Amino acid sequence: MKKIYLDHAATTPLDKKVLDEMMPYFSQKFGNPSSIHQFGQEAMEAVDKARQQVADFLGCSSSEIIFTSGATESNNMTIKGVIKASNVKNPHIITSAIEHPCILNSCKEAEKEGSEVAYLGVDKDGIIDLEDIEKAIKENTILISIMYANNEVGTIEPIAEIGKLLKKINSEREENKLPKIYFQTDAVQAINYLDCDVDNLGVDLLSLSGHKIYGPKGVGVLYVKQGTKIKAIQDGGEQENNLRAGTHNVPGIVGLGKAISLISENRSRIKEIKKLRDYFIDEVLKNITDARLNGSKEFRLPHNINFSFKGIEGESLLMMLDADGIAVSTGSACSSASLKPSHVLTAMKISPEIAHASIRFTLGKDTTKEDIDYTLKVLKEKIKKLREISGM
Repeated sequence: MKKIYLDHAATTPLDKKVLDEMMPYFSQKFGNPSSIHQFGQEAMEAVDKARQQVADFLGCSSSEIIFTSGATESNNMTIKGVIKASNVKNPHIITSAIEHPCILNSCKEAEKEGSEVAYLGVDKDGIIDLEDIEKAIKENTILISIMYANNEVGTIEPIAEIGKLLKKINSEREENKLPKIYFQTDAVQAINYLDCDVDNLGVDLLSLSGHKIYGPKGVGVLYVKQGTKIKAIQDGGEQENNLRAGTHNVPGIVGLGKAISLISENRSRIKEIKKLRDYFIDEVLKNITDARLNGSKEFRLPHNINFSFKGIEGESLLMMLDADGIAVSTGSACSSASLKPSHVLTAMKISPEIAHASIRFTLGKDTTKEDIDYTLKVLKEKIKKLREISGM
């Protein structure tokens, strides 16, 4: 059976060059980087190299890179660590209603412990309004966390514009002796495709994950701008500038460093991926009735396609496509077991019925036109079959 993987927003296959770089650190180069003997120093050199590779990509100092187990930990560290370091009574956080569950659930936990959180809405395309952010700021606001690009619908948020706005606001706050508002972005979905220079974005914290960039699972990064007030959220050793205790995952870190160094090479295919995305969207709209594209067509990740098909149930369509060798998603991989409609689509004012009929296709660097044509053919057949069953 033909197998086509169109779920790259959930995870990406490990690049062969990345695997080759990692392999020695599973066996002969097994030292603990915290050890001072030659085995440990060999491992530490590899960690330092990876740290510099990430720093070069983000345009920052290597001392501002903290290795974590993934973006979920990085995002938890941001919300909880910034609150922990704050001297503000009832600290206030601003985020959006379409964030990843690790941000939303961290904020909910923070609320239980006395913090205030503003969950800002988005427009019909999933884009946040800068005026809403400015209006939501209070004297006790300490953090704004807005994702760079949405994992479900691919909408790109105006992060650089928010960064410019906050620079101006923080200048005024400094004059009035109010606490600085830190700005964080979850850049997990953006890393492969968008400008992630932290100075250009104007962010103080940025999170990313290895397995979304053709690297290994179980490793991620939190960029922490020098001077940012943040405390560790777990106790242990002094690793990662005393912010992230625990023995380094050396093979994973080496793999992440190699993967991020290959992004510029992989970006050579962005135009081709975008062309395939637009071809897919146009073909669906032309050949399948009652199909709704979710998210912005203009401000959208090059590889993301999210459709709702009237009269079908997303999970049923996913299973039928899978039976024919096509792997897709009904939304965020972290929410795939939930029977609730997508919180992202709900925030975009999409009805539960249409939200339940959504399917996400996310292309990768090795996706071909043949893959897309086969998927379109099968998709049309399965939707027709499901609609006949439902009596539509």
